[in-house]
Amino acid sequence: MNWSGYRIVAVVLLFSNGLLLGQQDAHVGCAVPPSYVPAELLERTVKLRSGIGNSHEIITTQSREAQAYYNQGLNYLESYVWIEAARSFYEALRHDPNLAMAYIGLSRVYSGLDNSAAAKRFFEKAKALASKVSDRERRRIEIREKQLEAMQNLEDAAKQQAYKATIDTALVADLDDPQLWLLRGNAEEPNASGRGQRGTASSVAFYEQVLRIMPDHASAHHFLVHTYENIGQIDKALEHGEAYARLVPSIPHAVHMWAHNLRRVGRIDEAIEQFRKADQLERTYYEKEKIDPQLDWHHGHNLDLLAACYQQKGQIKLAEKTMREAWALSAMEAYRAFSLRELPNFLIHRGRYEDALEASRDLAKSKFIQARVAGHALAGQALIGLGRIDEAGKALETAQRDLEQVPRVTTGIDPNRAIVEPWVQALRGELLLRTGNAKEGKEILRGLLRGLRTAPGADAWAQGLFRLEVIARTARETGNWDLAEFTAQEMIAHDAAYGGSHLALALVRGHKGNAEGMAESLISARQYWRDADTDLPELKVIEEELAATQVRN
Repeated sequence: MNWSGYRIVAVVLLFSNGLLLGQQDAHVGCAVPPSYVPAELLERTVKLRSGIGNSHEIITTQSREAQAYYNQGLNYLESYVWIEAARSFYEALRHDPNLAMAYIGLSRVYSGLDNSAAAKRFFEKAKALASKVSDRERRRIEIREKQLEAMQNLEDAAKQQAYKATIDTALVADLDDPQLWLLRGNAEEPNASGRGQRGTASSVAFYEQVLRIMPDHASAHHFLVHTYENIGQIDKALEHGEAYARLVPSIPHAVHMWAHNLRRVGRIDEAIEQFRKADQLERTYYEKEKIDPQLDWHHGHNLDLLAACYQQKGQIKLAEKTMREAWALSAMEAYRAFSLRELPNFLIHRGRYEDALEASRDLAKSKFIQARVAGHALAGQALIGLGRIDEAGKALETAQRDLEQVPRVTTGIDPNRAIVEPWVQALRGELLLRTGNAKEGKEILRGLLRGLRTAPGADAWAQGLFRLEVIARTARETGNWDLAEFTAQEMIAHDAAYGGSHLALALVRGHKGNAEGMAESLISARQYWRDADTDLPELKVIEEELAATQVRN
């Protein structure tokens, strides 16, 4: 489907037929700047649904339907289902065109869609209705105003503090309001655009307070999953992920979040089951609602992590098939575009350098600077694999130049410079290692290893594992066995349930003459790859090395 053409048709229909929001309020959506999701879809009618969460708050309205659709929109919003949140808030406005909090909901949705102009426009509609709502709702409108002001300059600490202070003031009047505590936890994220995905240790207390007020509050569990992942407490993330999936069975993201951490604790088959379940929920939804999958940011993300699970099990054919399906989806925002590095990174990992170079150069043509930088850096690594060192050096220069254009602070989950830079540093370190400056190259790569190990988020953890493996291979190829040993140990610490971690350690032990330790690690690698493709090259290496070890003994 050509989504830009789809949007043009939608706009023509809306204005020619007067269908913008029915006839109750012809001005609700007018002059709203377009998003990458067509206006017709965001404003399409929707029915009430179940299994989407339990957030609710009483708002100023005489319409039971408006109240119900507002609550539905709130639950979708807090699970980042932007399309259905928008549809629900618009539906609430059809039943009550003066529903100020629905406009606040739409403002937050459009922030999620990276449409700051629309977010501001809907906030102004809410503010114009402030005299008609309760004091509690007026405080919520003020909170949103302070948040938008802070989001205009994400590096202005004073404005972020003002945003937090406004929530604190509201809490004095409404200490038992779960929504305020959720917002306060969001506000502890690195900048004012926080919405639960980048929580820090200081966020935990606010979300835990929600659970004291309302045990099993689904959105509190959701935000705690992300937060505990970010601070490295995976057992707690797993606990809250199970609760979120149980309480919100109809939203793919809830099922998906539990899978994040099932994988982290070695329960890989259960993780695959949940990622597949999320995928099936999405496909059923797209078919039923006639929605283009590429308009949903979550679809490609779920496929990426499912592919990484297959890759971890050594099921390379299935991993590539799944990854290429994700690659084929158009990237509508910077986060998704940057995630497309999965395919060239996979091809480099598998030693398919020509294919990797082609994919990397395609990525380097992206309209998003983060993706372009990653594309140049990965092209450089592919060129190293092809023995074209001079060209790899030029790719590094391009990547370093473009890196300066990546913002240091970004909204939502858009990758900032600190997230993108390690991909450039990996290329620089490997070039130094291969061109005679091993000392500096090893220092860079050791620093990179530490960064890969501590990077928050499921995407970073998954890709970090395979990046570590590439570095281990480079270290062995260049005779830097101290770096190879350090990297193998980091791989074991990162994921001891991956066959590649044990194979990397086995090869180091073999180099050091530790035949018994090598055999032990080889057997562990074979066990973790018991469901791998029968033609996985690593299995052949394992059998050959085991045979050689037995001969030597």
